[in-house]
Amino acid sequence: MYKALVACRAGVGSSLMLKIKVNEVVKENNFPIEIEHSSLDGVSGFSGEFLITLPDVAEELEQKKIPQKVIGIRNIVDKNEIKEKLTLALSELAK
Repeated sequence: MYKALVACRAGVGSSLMLKIKVNEVVKENNFPIEIEHSSLDGVSGFSGEFLITLPDVAEELEQKKIPQKVIGIRNIVDKNEIKEKLTLALSELAK
């Protein structure tokens, strides 16, 4: 089972909605991912494989070279986008 952290700057609003949609996609597709939620303050203490966030935050985190695979979601309610990006991230880990 993999772990993913859904985070945004404040940890409310957008990331909470994104967490709900990510959970739906994970359940619908039987992805082996456990979802956690936090503000960006929680990133440093997170030891899972994926960090799911908005594109602007994703760029910042990638520049910091954090160890997790960073996934930027443009449309937080688009389950197709979420599914595509999670599928790709899982296949990259399997390599």
